[in-house]
Amino acid sequence: MSRPIFEVIAVSADDAVAAQAGGADRLELVTDMAADGLTPPRELFARIRAAVDLPLRVMLRLQDGFAAGDTDRLCATAEELRAEGAEEFVLGFLGPDGGLDLDSVRAVTGAVPGCRWTFHRAIDHSADRDWLRSQLEGYPGLDTFLTAGSARGVDDGLATLLAEAAASDSGAPGHEPRLLVGGGLRLDHLPVLRAAGIDAFHVGGAVRQGGWSGAVDPALVREWRSLLDAPAVPV
Repeated sequence: MSRPIFEVIAVSADDAVAAQAGGADRLELVTDMAADGLTPPRELFARIRAAVDLPLRVMLRLQDGFAAGDTDRLCATAEELRAEGAEEFVLGFLGPDGGLDLDSVRAVTGAVPGCRWTFHRAIDHSADRDWLRSQLEGYPGLDTFLTAGSARGVDDGLATLLAEAAASDSGAPGHEPRLLVGGGLRLDHLPVLRAAGIDAFHVGGAVRQGGWSGAVDPALVREWRSLLDAPAVPV
């Protein structure tokens, strides 16, 4: 297995520098974690882009929850970030019934054609995650699903994650995008997830002293990096 991908949430240039120093492979850029992560200002993206040379996935989400809201504004924001140099994004929209809002996905991804993107943890809040996957099968640019397997986090979603890893290994339809595990992820989850072949991990508060009230700590990033770089062991 190749080196696992380790993605860290950054809300500032200092976070980004610390994450890179600790060994992160990629950053997810957001603001306002009280709302579970919204789109960062264009100026913040520019500062982070100037501070590090890691790939940056930029959140496209203007309000709490998983409704798209004002798609015209969201598309304009996406276009501004693309003009600033953003090449990768994170998004995901649900309708009132918990089903995929494919029209909003099409509108927003159409504003940044040719870019790679992650469908975020809206999948964990969807009414039917398998149906959602089937609706996005082969969708242009979609290369990753960020998921904990459950809206309640990895502890509750572990069985789902293992089943989806097996489906990915078997080439099941809708499971072509990489599984990026995040949402209550802890170090003690890594052995069973890695043994199942999962090779991408996403953290935010876990690499901050004191949780979201603190900045990214390169020593904590390094601890995760070290464990991820160790050989996977059957469980």
